[in-house]
Amino acid sequence: MERLGAFLKNRRDRITPDEAGLRTYGTSRRVPGLRREELAQLAGVSVGYYTRLEQGLAGSASEQVVDALARVLRLDEVESAHLRNLARQSGRSGLSEPPSESPDARVLALLAALDPATPAVLLGRRGDILHWNRAGHALLGGDFPFGAPQDPARRPSVPRTFFLTPSARDLYRNWSELAEIHVGYLRLTAGRHPTDARLASLLGEIMMGSDTFADMWATGDVRDCTTATMHLQHPTAGALSVTYQVWLQPDSLDHRLEVYTPNDPGSADALRKLLAMPAADTPGP
Repeated sequence: MERLGAFLKNRRDRITPDEAGLRTYGTSRRVPGLRREELAQLAGVSVGYYTRLEQGLAGSASEQVVDALARVLRLDEVESAHLRNLARQSGRSGLSEPPSESPDARVLALLAALDPATPAVLLGRRGDILHWNRAGHALLGGDFPFGAPQDPARRPSVPRTFFLTPSARDLYRNWSELAEIHVGYLRLTAGRHPTDARLASLLGEIMMGSDTFADMWATGDVRDCTTATMHLQHPTAGALSVTYQVWLQPDSLDHRLEVYTPNDPGSADALRKLLAMPAADTPGP
């Protein structure tokens, strides 16, 4: 799981003196980005204190210091939120086993009220599928039985399937673009829940099994996941393109309801044909 100091160093290496408003007068530099003393000066903190932050020896940082660092490092809204999460948790250590996730009854009622022809999937904190409707299962269900999400031990894991199942690259025609979103959102989640033992285990498993994931994780990128386009090559429905939108759940903030809508008439027609098939004939990818 990521630490405050590692994220600060990653972002310090990325920003140039010119971007930070510093004049270097053509002098040679041995670091790719800002020096520690330069960042400390621009943020209004002592070099010693900032060095301890990077080394994980300063405990938690105040909101004012975090805001100043985010400003100097030119972090966007999501990156700044991630920095705050890491700063709040920097004094904690160790992992703990989280309780099993359960979908909220009101979310299930909302899912049931959607048009049956609209694919929808309810995702948990770590990307486990907590529930889906028949259309969501037909579109993205893979080899999992429809009732798999009801058993916590058998729930499909979207990140695990996406990075560790070879057929995923055949299903998603824009796999690389979606992979960056997956990795960035997993980093954001890890910052929110740094002691989640199951999340740490999942990240370790995917990192060991996918060099692509490991390389993307090493970039330090962090992203939210609210909407994106998925270009699919479905084994039953053929080529289609859908957009997913995420509905956040106020009663269970870690849960996200993803709703998929077709992007063009051809995709809408392919989706209708897929949903018209008997469930036994629509195994999905």
